[in-house]
Amino acid sequence: MNLEQLICQGISEAFKGLYDADVASTDISLQPTKKEFEGALTFVTFPYGRISKQKPEETANAIGAYLKENNAAVADFNVVKGFLNLVISDKVWIEALDAMLKDSSFAQLESKGQNVMVEYSSPNTNKPLHLGHLRNNFLGYSLSNILSANGYDVIKANLVNDRGVHICKSMLAYQRFGNDEQPSAELKGDHLAGKYYVEFDKHCKKQIAELAIEKKSEYTSLANVEDPKSYKAELEKKGKDGELTDEEKVQIKDLKELMTFAEKNAPLLLEAQEMLRKWEAGDEEVVTLWTKMNNWVYEGFDQTYKLMGVSFDKMYKESNTYLLGKEVVEEGLEKGVFFKKEDGSVWIDLSEDGLDEKLVLRGDGTAVYMTQDMGTADLKYEDYKISKSVYVVGNEQDYHFKVLKLIMQKLGRSYADGIYHMSYGMVELPSGKMKSREGTVVDADDLIYGMIDIAEERTKESGKIDNFTEEEAKTLYRTLALGALKYYLLKVDPRRKMMFNPEESIDFQGDTGVYIQYNHAKISALLRRAELEGIAPSGFESLETLSQVEADLIQFLGKFKDKIAEAGRDYSPSVIANYVYDLSKLYSKFYAEMPIFNEEDSAKKSFRIGLSAMTQKTIKAALAMLGVESPERM
Repeated sequence: MNLEQLICQGISEAFKGLYDADVASTDISLQPTKKEFEGALTFVTFPYGRISKQKPEETANAIGAYLKENNAAVADFNVVKGFLNLVISDKVWIEALDAMLKDSSFAQLESKGQNVMVEYSSPNTNKPLHLGHLRNNFLGYSLSNILSANGYDVIKANLVNDRGVHICKSMLAYQRFGNDEQPSAELKGDHLAGKYYVEFDKHCKKQIAELAIEKKSEYTSLANVEDPKSYKAELEKKGKDGELTDEEKVQIKDLKELMTFAEKNAPLLLEAQEMLRKWEAGDEEVVTLWTKMNNWVYEGFDQTYKLMGVSFDKMYKESNTYLLGKEVVEEGLEKGVFFKKEDGSVWIDLSEDGLDEKLVLRGDGTAVYMTQDMGTADLKYEDYKISKSVYVVGNEQDYHFKVLKLIMQKLGRSYADGIYHMSYGMVELPSGKMKSREGTVVDADDLIYGMIDIAEERTKESGKIDNFTEEEAKTLYRTLALGALKYYLLKVDPRRKMMFNPEESIDFQGDTGVYIQYNHAKISALLRRAELEGIAPSGFESLETLSQVEADLIQFLGKFKDKIAEAGRDYSPSVIANYVYDLSKLYSKFYAEMPIFNEEDSAKKSFRIGLSAMTQKTIKAALAMLGVESPERM
């Protein structure tokens, strides 16, 4: 029974002893005492007047007196209106620390006996990983660690988007403009594929503009328009800022129709679509090019994942799963869940569920994302009998996953209720949004190496690595850079859009990963000295009294398992990130106020070493859940 359960049991007994009323301890809740009042836990008595037949303040005083008399954990109490603030006995905190130090499972909850798959990363093989992928990978990896700590058996999965028209765009551009260029030390395979994705977009835009100019003669309203695309953008801006003339309203309607035609009929795009059809038909030349370029990309991805410090237990590829989705489409048609339109395309009508119609297979028989996601969902369950399938995907896909879950429920899949979309907001830079096809993304490799450079510069400025070898220093720079990056991207609630500032993230002070890592290293140095001086974190049972900051630190350490449970329940690594930052701040306060090696009382000295050791263990465990390393020296 933990402290809160002990107090709740005591309050339950107080109701029985004072008022002859049965109030179950499980129905009683406590909250942390506000900082401006003395105490650790607060019981709110306002809802219990019907039982006590007293005013809330009188009820609080009566229960407080009962607990002080009958419950050894309660040393004192104070009442503010109907709020009963309980002061916990120092002996309880001392015993609590001793129990924590002996608890090998302090960072692990009981086994749930359930398999959970967390799917994250999900890159496309037409471009390298970028800043947005970093948040995705770090969220997925951290969430996997947190769910594992919550007692689930977690499978970390990566579904690679290795087929589709977007992949064919890179392939076609390489075929046209690549001149047999190969990956090199200067240009990894994933970066090479991304280079030709940008090339495709550049040439395709030119074709769209030319086609629009060629076709505009069919619209009398556009006779004097030289550049349809630019003029469309101009009119759309004018329409937002003010009223359009009747003539301009006709023009904008015609321009939208014209540009839609041009965008759908650009020769390069049509060729890419034809290449996809050939790929699905097994065309030898297309498949050979696809295999070669994808292998380049996989080699590049592996290097980036290693640099990031993330890993996977299972790799799925859409090229192996999309046909499974077509089987699901056939099943859905037979069951009447889907319907076919005149052009041969297959849809589901979700209007009764408050949504609309959703395409599940194109009229030409080629798969869409929903096709392959249905097939992959079945395969995941077949492979692992998972009770929950978590998709870590940006919030622009909220609708998609709502539809996927509905479809699988309507198809009668037993696992459908366990489909969960961990939706997260996009990451932007101070310079604005990123666009892969326009080549304005910040590549993950470049960003990480840039962070390592900043870490090196800041660390050298601090002058704290004079005793490090060159290899040790390089390891530290990488550890600090990745710690700064991961913590900065994980400390924000996943659902929120965020701005990433590399310079700000690597500050040695404030709410940063480096600050937390520094605290871990500081405590590690303290513990090394204690070991050399023969001071063990034990033998402090005879201690009678504590300072307030010591009691506060023990209480906060005792919340770690609750925070693990909360982070797992809410699918939010930010809960752990914020907890470990607050823990580091509280330890810094303790370190500043309480002498350790200068303390003359040996029991107090051992106790403070033990408190430091428990803090170090907790910081290390919390950072590990975030995928962040804890340096022993800084």
